[in-house]
Amino acid sequence: MTAINKPAAGWLQALPRDRILGEFSLWSADLCNMERDIARIEPHVDICHIDVADGHFAPALLFFPDLVARIRGLTRKPLHVHLMVQDSILLSQIQQFAEAGADLISIHVENAAVAEEALALIAELGVEAGMVVRLETPLETVKPWLSKLAFVTLLGTAIGVKGVGLAEEACPRLQAVRAMLKEAGLEGSVRLASDGGNRHDTVPRLRAAGAETVVLGSLAFGDPDLAARMAWLHALPGPGQAA
Repeated sequence: MTAINKPAAGWLQALPRDRILGEFSLWSADLCNMERDIARIEPHVDICHIDVADGHFAPALLFFPDLVARIRGLTRKPLHVHLMVQDSILLSQIQQFAEAGADLISIHVENAAVAEEALALIAELGVEAGMVVRLETPLETVKPWLSKLAFVTLLGTAIGVKGVGLAEEACPRLQAVRAMLKEAGLEGSVRLASDGGNRHDTVPRLRAAGAETVVLGSLAFGDPDLAARMAWLHALPGPGQAA
């Protein structure tokens, strides 16, 4: 598989810092009309989010390398591949999705037994690295890895499940990791993202708690006026900013 359509070099550094980013989950696209939906979101999306699940680490079976390679040919937006897979296949999945055209690959902090090797492989392949933390996992577990990451994503719902509400602890967990990044001097280099439970009434709270990126599903793909939706998103005040 050869990636022929990539974002410009330096895409990560070029992402805006003065507003929240819109990361659209392609799991919520019309899977029978993926090309149409990617063309529709192209003027509005900052990052395309692709969930990969093996049916064991997470309950669903989601996306595969050949499909991602096809998606790569449809957009120059950055592709963020979120791997929800067991340790035994993590390295091979990183290799395959990097070859398919991923620009950012996030593994789980719960893959700790192979995380060192996995992050080294991601760097070797010239891909940006991220780490995801499940809702039930203590936040301190991500601290040793922060200096190796471009993104930290906190799940706000149970893993691999769509359509459920945001957990009460989601916002305090964002605040805690934001403080952790600040303490480590990494607040300006590691993006803090929220994934799951992102609704019209919850995204403003997540932004105020420190989310710099939100993974949007139906809130994006289900909105007939994406320009207005993104104007609303971009205007949300961040931590300490007046509403």
